[in-house]
Amino acid sequence: MEIKTKLDEWEVRDLEDNSTLRIYVEHSTELGNQSKPGIQIYYTIGGGTYIVTYEPLHVERWAYQAKKEGKDVLLLEDKSWIYREDTFVKNSLVLGDKLKARVEVKVTSSDEVITKEYELPFTV
Repeated sequence: MEIKTKLDEWEVRDLEDNSTLRIYVEHSTELGNQSKPGIQIYYTIGGGTYIVTYEPLHVERWAYQAKKEGKDVLLLEDKSWIYREDTFVKNSLVLGDKLKARVEVKVTSSDEVITKEYELPFTV
């Protein structure tokens, strides 16, 4: 039986157009074709919600790609929303002793990039 647990929830408001970028992170006991534990990151922009799934099969492929490119952090461009250089939600895989999902959020009206990382519940 799949069990989903909320890990985090946060939002960033852009004073430029009064929009809000929302991030919701949850742990799931059964993700992917192998029904293994993982993390899902939901990000909501302008009424649309997008999901990035960090499960062993995806992460194994992303980790291989990062190593092949000689990177410790792989930006998941197709799983991110990069509207402009100063407005984005970037999702990345961070390699290391512990694999992590990284979310970076930047809005036009702030100079700050808010970055949060979440440890993945598996290794590859």
